[in-house]
Amino acid sequence: MHGTDTQRIDFVRGDATGLAIPAHPEALSEAGAVFLTQAFHAFGSLDPDNSVERIAAIEPCPGGSTGQKLYLTVEYARPDPSLDTELFVKFSRDFGDAIRDLQRGEMASEVHLAELSRHAAFPITVPHTWFADFHQASQTGLIITSRIFYGRDAIEPQRMKCMDHELADPLQYYRAIMTALGRLAAAHKSGRLSPEVERTFPFDPEVAAAGDPIPYDAEQLTAQIGRYADLADRAPQLFPPHLADPAFIERFDAQAQRVLAHEAAIKRFLHADSAYVALCHWNANIDNAWFWRDEGGALQCGLIDWGHVRQLNLAYPLWGSLCAAPRALWDDHLDELIGLFIGEIQANGGPRLHVDELKLHLDLYMAVKGLSGMLVAPDRILYRLPSAVDASGPRDPIFNTAPQARNFLHIFTNLVNMWERHDFGASLDRMLTRIG
Repeated sequence: MHGTDTQRIDFVRGDATGLAIPAHPEALSEAGAVFLTQAFHAFGSLDPDNSVERIAAIEPCPGGSTGQKLYLTVEYARPDPSLDTELFVKFSRDFGDAIRDLQRGEMASEVHLAELSRHAAFPITVPHTWFADFHQASQTGLIITSRIFYGRDAIEPQRMKCMDHELADPLQYYRAIMTALGRLAAAHKSGRLSPEVERTFPFDPEVAAAGDPIPYDAEQLTAQIGRYADLADRAPQLFPPHLADPAFIERFDAQAQRVLAHEAAIKRFLHADSAYVALCHWNANIDNAWFWRDEGGALQCGLIDWGHVRQLNLAYPLWGSLCAAPRALWDDHLDELIGLFIGEIQANGGPRLHVDELKLHLDLYMAVKGLSGMLVAPDRILYRLPSAVDASGPRDPIFNTAPQARNFLHIFTNLVNMWERHDFGASLDRMLTRIG
């Protein structure tokens, strides 16, 4: 168990449906088929003359970083092939783990996305939602969707984050993700999802700019970068040679200080042009997607795990979906993927965007996001896997015993590699010149 137990709530009154919503697996089991029938009727996902006859099976679903999860098998009074009998249940709460329970507020936006996904113009594939509701005062909610069976029928096995080296052609998966993200952003920017997006996902540039602050002063920032320098010195084999070079790390520190000094200006710049702000999935990593091939053999994807979905600068979903991709993809295919992304936006009724401009936004976003959230990576790597310093390299099998350490190393390496290749200090200069 991680953290300390939080005070348990059994049921809350949903803000949208008014139903008594179970807040944890035991409460759902107690509420049983009667609750599921009421919930599905209230959400409009089950015909009024049908009902859930019984819950045939309840199975815990491990994993994730937020609330508890279950798999349900249900039977209906009037069976129909169109009705999902295998369901996925996600609670916002984990009362046995205070650390995970801190993330309970993420579900509020997921519930709104579940509602929006029923819009006729919603352009991408997500799991079919059977019920979704949230009690904002306690940040307690419940989502029930169809279950995705990875590796069954036409669906490919689940693709794990930071493991793309096991795929014969990783690029095709990221093309599918970029296509989906571009179509979603276009559906918003074209107005096809209005007024629902503006009502449920309002955008305030001041609020957006205040998010994810860099949590260091200048001295603390240098000290934290020093932890990266120490790890690179002790275990240079974990990094490409150019990223373990003390000269680069010294330059990284100097540029990071400038990013810290101009943090507010960077964030204002990122949220100033509404053409580059849209509703999108901010974390569409390969493990938050499922894949299949259409009749023509083209790879398609659906997306899951919509916590914190909102309107945001389009650099955010680019980093969120590509941060765990192979470094070679960043080095050799970034322009192609950005071009595909903005091409889908324009082709589907959105604004005309420009690759170079979005790349500038991406550099600046990665700079502030990297300093606010990724400088802890050296500490997290060693906390999760102290023996990482003895590994032969980033693909040493020892990392299979601590996937979180592998993920932190991989994503942090992508960040600093792009910092070095794109020269984020020069990108900052370009922005400062433009804003005067």
